[in-house]
Amino acid sequence: MRFLALELGLAGLGLLVFCLGLALPPGRRRPLGGIVAAGLLGLLGLSVFVETGGLLFDGAFVMDGLARLFKQLFILATFLGVLGSLALEAAPFRRRAPEYYLLILASLLGMMVLASARDLVLLFVAFELMSIPLYVLAGFLKREDVAVEAALKFFLVGSVSTAVLAYGLSFVYGMSGTTELAGVVRALEGGGHPLLLLGLLLVLAGIGFKIAAFPFHMWVPDTYEAASTPYVAWLSVAPKAAGFAAIFRVYLEGVGEPAAFWAPFAGALAGITIVAGNLMALPQTNVKRLLAYSGIAHIGYMLLGFAAVSHSGAAMILFYLVVYVFGNMGAFLVVEAVGRAEGSVGLEAFRGLAQRSPLLALAMLIFLLSLGGIPFVAGFWAKLYVFWAAWAAGLHGLVLLGAVLTVVALFYYLMVAKRMYIDPPRTEAPIPVPPSLAATILIGAVAVVLFGVYPRPLVDAALAVSAALF
Repeated sequence: MRFLALELGLAGLGLLVFCLGLALPPGRRRPLGGIVAAGLLGLLGLSVFVETGGLLFDGAFVMDGLARLFKQLFILATFLGVLGSLALEAAPFRRRAPEYYLLILASLLGMMVLASARDLVLLFVAFELMSIPLYVLAGFLKREDVAVEAALKFFLVGSVSTAVLAYGLSFVYGMSGTTELAGVVRALEGGGHPLLLLGLLLVLAGIGFKIAAFPFHMWVPDTYEAASTPYVAWLSVAPKAAGFAAIFRVYLEGVGEPAAFWAPFAGALAGITIVAGNLMALPQTNVKRLLAYSGIAHIGYMLLGFAAVSHSGAAMILFYLVVYVFGNMGAFLVVEAVGRAEGSVGLEAFRGLAQRSPLLALAMLIFLLSLGGIPFVAGFWAKLYVFWAAWAAGLHGLVLLGAVLTVVALFYYLMVAKRMYIDPPRTEAPIPVPPSLAATILIGAVAVVLFGVYPRPLVDAALAVSAALF
């Protein structure tokens, strides 16, 4: 059971939230968010001491270095999302706080199981445990028509992706004769049966929805725009990281030479995702939609590391994901602060922000520079290392395409910076930022700067973890 310490601790935290939600009257449920944040912080500390190297349930569940790193990433992202949500004031959050936090913890549990899954059935169940609460949370503000519409679209597209994933897994099981990923790897030796390869391609398409790669991204802009921003900040990073955990387990871990078969497909998916995400972000005037399309482009950059099919490529995906958690969540939470004060998340709401709230504008600028890959913040190293790994694997055309589209991305990131630092403000009143939201933004900004100045420890940790994949 020591290898299940994090999952059991998380389940205990969920049970505590459930019981407190039943015991507390509706007007006294706000402190639940603080309890959840404290519990997640405790789990993050516990993760440092959790043993690795264990197999459970006949090898279906593994606790290794890769699983631990992903679980730390999931818990960190959820902690930041919960901390940022403490300031939410809408009536549904005051009245239904236990439901909100319990759904987030249930989805987090699915992610953590997914990171350890070495069995097709467990992989599928973990994906659904992660995904179903996300559909509910997207429509949590159910009295707003736009939220209900976005949640319905998210659910319908998600249901199709689940069907594609299950269909692909059925081919994989049928051709390999086992649900164990190790057995699937053995079936791939010598090239594998065409139906096995077809099944794995369908599985990749199903995972493509989870990570919002093009053309499986249709749910992203509407869901991001309609749902509450702290939830969107978490949604934009944690489930995507879980999707990459599944990619590592299915397509890279122990596969060996047959893994090179996926390079052309991953490269094509990376290239089209980079192009589509960046070009669709250019005309956006709503900052949440802009960041939604920007996130699609970032998935394309991460897929470059997958297309490299190498130790360094996998490691740099891990590095990129950690950096992306801080940069992207931080940007969304600044949008939350501005949206609370202005009643809008359009570009015009950011006019003169540097004169009204200089520290908030500075934090947003740091996040935008990191997302844009400007030296020397963390996002610069993330893109540089992924390009480096892809170039070493011979993907020269994709690297050049990614570099050109990085310059294009700077245009829409700097549009936001222009509004903040050049355009005059419509009012001189400062933007009020609740303490919990300010603390979350500060954590993100400090992390982006620190990893930009000194990325080596995180890079070394990612390289050490990914070595076991090959």
